[in-house]
This record gives sequence, C-alpha cells and structure tokens, in this order.
Amino acid sequence: MNVLLQFWSGYARMTRRWPALAAIIPFIPVVALWSAVAAAGIFPRAFFPGPVDVVNSFVTLTYKGILPDYLGDSVIRLFTGAAVGMALGIPLGVLIGTSRWAHRICWPILLFFQAIGDIAWLPILLIWFGFGLTTMTFVIVYTVLFPVVLNTVLGVESVPRDLARAARSLGASPARVLWEVTLPGALPNIITGLRNGLGYGWRALIAVEMIVGTSGIGFMMFDARRSGSTVEILLGMIILGLLWYIVDAWILAPLERATGQRWGLVTS
Repeated sequence: MNVLLQFWSGYARMTRRWPALAAIIPFIPVVALWSAVAAAGIFPRAFFPGPVDVVNSFVTLTYKGILPDYLGDSVIRLFTGAAVGMALGIPLGVLIGTSRWAHRICWPILLFFQAIGDIAWLPILLIWFGFGLTTMTFVIVYTVLFPVVLNTVLGVESVPRDLARAARSLGASPARVLWEVTLPGALPNIITGLRNGLGYGWRALIAVEMIVGTSGIGFMMFDARRSGSTVEILLGMIILGLLWYIVDAWILAPLERATGQRWGLVTS
C-alpha cells in the first residue's frame, strides 16, 4: 500500500512538473503490449506490424513528402469547413436564442436536418458536385453546424434575463446588450459546441476522404487497403488519434475551461 502511495505521489509530482508526461505515460503499457504481441509472432507480420514497423513507415512517408502533404490537406479541409460552420452556426444560434419567432420557425427545421446524418448526403452530393473539395467541405460544414447552433442557443438562453434588463435600464442599446452581455455569457457554450463540432467534423472528414477523396489521411488509409499495407493503415489511425488529442487536450479543452472560469462556471 505504501509503495502504491509513493508511486502515485511521485507520478503526481512528475506530471505537475512536466504536464506532457500525463499524456505519454498511459500509452506506455499499450505500446509495450503491442510490441510483445507483434514480437511473439501470434499473427503474421503483414497483418499485425509492430511499433517499429509503423515508425519506419512514418519516416519513409515523411521523407517522400506523402504524409506531410496528406496531413496538410486534411487539416486545411477541417478548419475551412469548421470556419464556415462557425460563421453560419453562431449567428443562427444567437438569432434562434434571442427571437421567439425565429425559434418557432427554425427549431423544427433544425431538428429535422440534424436527424439526417452527414454521410447520408453523400449520394446526392456526388451527383451535384462530383468527387471534389466541394463535397467534402459541405459534409464538414454540415457536421460542425449543428453542435455549434445548438450549443449557442443553449448558451444564449442560459444568460440571466436580469443582466440584459439591467443593461437596458442603464441605456445600453440592443446591439450593445448583445455584444457585451449575451455573447460573452454564451461564449462557454459556444466553445463547447465548437469542440464537439470539430470532433464530429474530423471523423466525418476521414470517412469522406475514404469514399471521395484523392488525398488526405483518410484517402491514405483507404488506398493502403488496396495494396494490403496494414502498417500504413495503423499509421493513419495513430496520426488521427494523436492529432485530435493534441488539438482537443492542449487547445480546445483549455480554451473551454478558461471561458468557463472567466464567467464563473468553473471554480477550479
């Protein structure tokens, strides 16, 4: 028992001093087990490559320039679609959250289209736009839009009405109330919607790249299937997980926490 307490105390001190260790250490047993299974030869090497094989594939594809190009294409598509989704979703969410008439008109339509999955649009998008960037961008925007809209509406409706009344009683115009009271109060929920939307959009992008893409991480994994290169598929999966972990844990989660602390929604 004392040994476990000492180990945990030492682990806590190390992770406080070097926060990156908290993200690395939990994966050490996973990689060790993976290496042991691969080295034992339980499965053929072509079907179950080890970590060293994946690292070698990473070095080779990076040296050839294939991996940086594909990864760059995927990231640009994601953030382009996310930017458009935010530009559409935040104003729409504010409108629905502040206007009863807009809520009555838009809410049923919003729920209807939310129930239609992004991939369900692919057949008709391929007829309309073909295999190209427009189809992929539409899917990402569609996927990001709904979490942003719904969380923005939730954020706007959660702002205490007394704050807006107090601001108006002090002479603030409706535009100023919106800019200085409503939007700041809704910002934590907006960040949460963006975080969820980017997560859904990332998965949707990879699926679309597998089906209609000619580049990107999803295309790389699907193309590796054709050649039977299991190692490239595993490499793509690892890159997807690592990249999203970095974006979510080191950028989006701290931003969400900071906005919550700023507006008193998080105390520690």
